[in-house]
Amino acid sequence: MEQDFNAAYWQERYTQNNTGWDTGSITPPLKNYFDQLQNKAIRILIPGCGNAYEAEYLFRNGFENVYLVDVAPAPLRNFAQRVPEFPEEQLLHQDFFELEGKYDLIVEQTFFCALDPALRAAYTEKMASLLAPGGKLVGLLFDTTFQKPGPPFGGNREEYRTYFELYFNFILFETAYNSIPPRQGNELFIILELKN
Repeated sequence: MEQDFNAAYWQERYTQNNTGWDTGSITPPLKNYFDQLQNKAIRILIPGCGNAYEAEYLFRNGFENVYLVDVAPAPLRNFAQRVPEFPEEQLLHQDFFELEGKYDLIVEQTFFCALDPALRAAYTEKMASLLAPGGKLVGLLFDTTFQKPGPPFGGNREEYRTYFELYFNFILFETAYNSIPPRQGNELFIILELKN
């Protein structure tokens, strides 16, 4: 039987602390990108947020319009305990594909690779629908294949390009130079801008 990567599946992964993707802090590529953002009023979405170290970093650095979405309640609870002053109404316990609203920046950090690859076309279409005009999708994608069955599910830049080019202009789509050591050489850093 094929595994259903639903809310119960992810909730159990967090409950069992089976979260090998969790780095325990913000990773250098995203930290460096956030550090050069000037406008702290932008609306930022982090889908499949997990423990959301990126959101904690942004929030503590004055970005107040950060929204987290996860299908599992456990990581949202973990985040709320870690950052109790974060606005509760910006913690969205729901399916990303049912999300509404417009955001200026969407952050990709191990969400794309957690989804069944059959959902990749739907993912890019949904990302485009959630971005405001001129909005950007920024983050990291695994540029490698994994020996074990996923998640995480790997892939390569040529495959990813076919999904993203329908909706986005490619500002940056390169191997990350500052990945954490275990991911060195196996991550793409992407800055994609919504087409007009």
